[in-house]
Amino acid sequence: MIRVALVDDEPIIRSGIALILDAEPDIEVVAQAGDGVEAVEITRRMRPDVVVMDVRMPKVDGIRATELVLRGDHPPRVLVLTTFGHDDHVQAALQAGAAGFLLKRSTADQVVNAVRTVADGQSMVYPERVRELLTRATGPVWAGPAPSERELDVLELVAEGLTNAEVAARLVIGTETVRTHVAKVIAKLGARDRTHAVVIAWTHQLLPR
Repeated sequence: MIRVALVDDEPIIRSGIALILDAEPDIEVVAQAGDGVEAVEITRRMRPDVVVMDVRMPKVDGIRATELVLRGDHPPRVLVLTTFGHDDHVQAALQAGAAGFLLKRSTADQVVNAVRTVADGQSMVYPERVRELLTRATGPVWAGPAPSERELDVLELVAEGLTNAEVAARLVIGTETVRTHVAKVIAKLGARDRTHAVVIAWTHQLLPR
């Protein structure tokens, strides 16, 4: 069972998403919050697997709340909820470690798929949209531990939205080898997950955009 917490300052948005998710046999909405402060509290108390987090909220916004909930033991996967895919807040949330983002105009099937995807450890991002978001966020050349050429080959395909199995088929290597490369590049970049690794790599010019 995938345990989900919903965070949005609009009750009608939370209620709508809750109705969609609770209708699924493998998903349960275990908590709801109306701002970032409550989000941190319910995450620590209820330990959800996934937090669906609005980026624009009072008191503490979704970006800061994402940073805080990811600091704890056994952090959840955070799925950012936004009205516009090109919102600068989405860029900041991804850099803070969110596993992906979901548009408020998404269909019910897209909402369910997004929750299942991030709960499974995968990324819920649209590569072309992330590239667009990061065009104004180029940072200095990476000065930390250097990923190998093969690790960057794997990460570039991850950035295109491929699964481990698809990356393995493209590079003609084993799926376990792909997982190993992904784990190594995440560690070298100090990333929280695959999505965060891609964001860091694009920001610091390790991958072409």
